Amino acid sequence: MPTKKIITIMGATGAQGGGLARAILNDKNSEFSVRAVTRDTQSNKAKELAKLGAEIVQADIDDKDSLLAAMKGAYGAFLVTFFWNHFDPEKEYQHARNLAEAAKESGLKHVIWSTLEDTRKWVPLDDDRMPTLKGKYKVPHFDRKGEADQFFKDLDVPTTFLLASFYWDNFIYFGAGPQKGDDGNYYLTFPLDGKKMAGIASEDIGKCAYGIFKRGKEMIGKRIGIAGEKLTISEMADALTKALGKKVIYNNVSPDTYRSFGFPGADDLGNMFQFYRDFSNVYNGNRDEVISKELNPELQTFNQWLSKYGSKIPLD
Repeated sequence: MPTKKIITIMGATGAQGGGLARAILNDKNSEFSVRAVTRDTQSNKAKELAKLGAEIVQADIDDKDSLLAAMKGAYGAFLVTFFWNHFDPEKEYQHARNLAEAAKESGLKHVIWSTLEDTRKWVPLDDDRMPTLKGKYKVPHFDRKGEADQFFKDLDVPTTFLLASFYWDNFIYFGAGPQKGDDGNYYLTFPLDGKKMAGIASEDIGKCAYGIFKRGKEMIGKRIGIAGEKLTISEMADALTKALGKKVIYNNVSPDTYRSFGFPGADDLGNMFQFYRDFSNVYNGNRDEVISKELNPELQTFNQWLSKYGSKIPLD
C-alpha cells in the first residue's frame, strides 16, 4: 500500500480540527493520515482520536520549534488559532505568525488556514456606529485573523483560506441557546433584527476542510466561505420550538444592549453580530452553501442538526 499523506491538525481535539480528524479517520479509503496536535496528549478526546488511528503529538502554539516538529514530514496542515482561550488579539496574531512560519519552513504542500474577515475594511476605526475595542479593533477575534492572512501570502505558503460561520453548537456549549423567561417561554437573544445569519454544524467545518484537501492543488490560493444554511433568528426560534417542544421566541435587542451583558467577550461578540446585521451582504455573501455541499455531501441544514443534537441544548 502507498504511504498515506500526513495532515497535521492543530486543535485536533477542538470543534474544527476534531471534525477534520474524524472525517479523515472515518474514511478507510482516505489518501491521508492524521497527526493530531494537542497540548494534552492524555485528554479523553486525544485518546479517542488515537483509538480511531490518529498519531497524537504534543505541541504548543507559543513554541515554534514544537510546531516544526509537529509538521515534520507532513504533506499538509489544518491551522487554527484559539482566541477564546486568552481573549488577546496580539497573542493570536503572534500565534498565526508562528503557524505560517512553521508551515513555510516545513515545506508543506497544502495548508488550510481557518480565518475570518478583517471587519475594519468595512467599519473603519473612526466609524462610531460601532465602538472601537482595545484601541485598534472593531471585532478583535475577526480582525486579527483576517490581518494574519498576509503572513501566509508574504511567505508564499500554499494556502486555502477557510472562513467558517456561526457554530450552531454554540447553542449547546457556550450559552447562546434559548433562555427561560419569567413567563415560562424561552427566548433566543441576538441583535440581528430580521437579517439572516450564516451558520453551520461545527463537525461540517472539518468535513468541508477534508473536501478541500481531497481537491488538492486546485484549492490553493482560494478563499472559501462555508455555511450549512442562512436563517433569520425568528426562523431558528421556530425550528427550535418544533425540535425542543418548548416555545422559543426571538428576543431582538440592540447591539449596545448585547455589548452590555457583561460576560467575557460580550463587547467583541456584540460588535460581531452588529457586523453580521449591518453588513449581512458581506458576511453571508462570503459564505456559500452550494460550494460547502460540494466539498461535504453530508452537509447538514439547521433542522437536520437539531434532529441529531437538539436534545443536548440545555434548557434551564
